[in-house]
Amino acid sequence: MASEVTPVLLYDGECGLCNALMRFMLKHDRRGVLMFAPLQGATAQAFLRARGLPTSDFDSIVFVEDARNPDADHHLRTTGALRALEEMGGGWRWAARVMRRVPAAWRDAAYRIVARLRYRLFGHYRPTPLPDPAWARRILE
Repeated sequence: MASEVTPVLLYDGECGLCNALMRFMLKHDRRGVLMFAPLQGATAQAFLRARGLPTSDFDSIVFVEDARNPDADHHLRTTGALRALEEMGGGWRWAARVMRRVPAAWRDAAYRIVARLRYRLFGHYRPTPLPDPAWARRILE
């Protein structure tokens, strides 16, 4: 029997937009397959160090194909976001495939603009209780 795959989306835990998107994905990932970890936390920092990725650059989300496999692939920016949508399945998988038709360079250019302005537009995250307490098990430190 194959071991279970654990996909994880690493996100800026201090960003209001990033936290809103993480909560959106928690709500709409009906199968509950995605895990989440703030880039500032121990889980994400260990992954970033192991991969030689910057540990203090929080302008990019990182999608990790399988957190249990140290050799698992990872994807940055829009490709990471689209991989997370694909993992959610259903209509989200279809939407991600449609968005992949836009060249990654164009998608990532728009992503970088939003990343640069996100704190001005959406502010810093102010912790609030999760609407569904069961979601807490899917958020890693």
